Amino acid sequence: MGHCFTKYQNDGDDSNHNVEFAGGNVHLITAKEQWEEKTSEASRNGKIVVANFSASWCGPCRMIAPFYCELSEKHPSLMFLTVDVDELTELSSSWDIKATPTFFFLKDGQQVDKLVGANKPELQKKTATHLGEGLVMSKSSRKPTYRAWNE
Repeated sequence: MGHCFTKYQNDGDDSNHNVEFAGGNVHLITAKEQWEEKTSEASRNGKIVVANFSASWCGPCRMIAPFYCELSEKHPSLMFLTVDVDELTELSSSWDIKATPTFFFLKDGQQVDKLVGANKPELQKKTATHLGEGLVMSKSSRKPTYRAWNE
């Protein structure tokens, strides 16, 4: 598995505004086409998407980034994405982001849950809730079917 870290890039000044969230199984989304590609891939593969809309200047975003990365390593059956709201303003606006971080849980591209803020216990709880959702193989037919985690 990858290593989870928040990578600080030095661009000549001493501010922390240029932070890259990377590592683990988190996919850093840098273009709208990449967002569409990853969400479509997740739908095809029956995966729930956990999308983290954050900002490099946001202290709570930087604080929760390593935890988000750890979750991505513990739960490879989910697809974890990170979007920098300042880099992809149009995409962020289309999701009506009012605060960072904001986490969306998506199934087939549609929102099924949301968390605003860097609340580790709640993020872990919501992730666990959605773990069992998605594509599973039916024992009788061996055809892919969807079921909730508690069925």
